[in-house]
Amino acid sequence: MEQYIGIGRRKSSTARCYLRPGSGKVVINHKAPGVYFSVLRQKDHALEPLQTVQVAASYDLVVNVKGGGITGQAGAVRMGLARALVEANAEYRHPLKAAGMLRRDPRIVERKKYGQPKARKRFQFSKR
Repeated sequence: MEQYIGIGRRKSSTARCYLRPGSGKVVINHKAPGVYFSVLRQKDHALEPLQTVQVAASYDLVVNVKGGGITGQAGAVRMGLARALVEANAEYRHPLKAAGMLRRDPRIVERKKYGQPKARKRFQFSKR
């Protein structure tokens, strides 16, 4: 059975997407996407590549995602799915790239600095 694999990352989340020809069944961490991503906006964001190339009913998708929070995981699934679709059919590359789905989002959490409560926040200054 042929299978296409795409790995996506966002913030501290990593998603492994396994795309197989099928009937449009989607499973994320052994759950339905509507159950796993309780916020509709994140579910739509994660599955956006299927809508962009209009092949939602012709592939089955199994995703293992870990790390980070819900928003980061949705972004990681989006990128992994887009990469798997490009592996399945090279013609999908142009519309997915134009929509910005193949680009890794480089924004990550800035580290905390010593002498400060957070990365950029300072302790209150007292003149006297």
